[in-house]
Amino acid sequence: MSTTSRTREDIAKELTGIFHNVFDDDRIVLSDSMTAADIPEWDSLNHINLVVATEQHFEIKFKTSEVAKMANVGEFIEAIASKLQR
Repeated sequence: MSTTSRTREDIAKELTGIFHNVFDDDRIVLSDSMTAADIPEWDSLNHINLVVATEQHFEIKFKTSEVAKMANVGEFIEAIASKLQR
């Protein structure tokens, strides 16, 4: 799938798979308002694993400052979408 053809829904679906892999839990259902507080295993190490897995999957890179600004999954999806449009 080319990066220009990914919709927000496509990104969310792909990101869900990444969450399932990183947290080893196929029951996770993402929502825009979801935060680390909603997933008990989402600690600082898994946060790094999540960002790295996302960067690898989408072939993008985040700056530390960009990651620090993200308050929830919705903002994470928007940040991915923004990177894919470049």
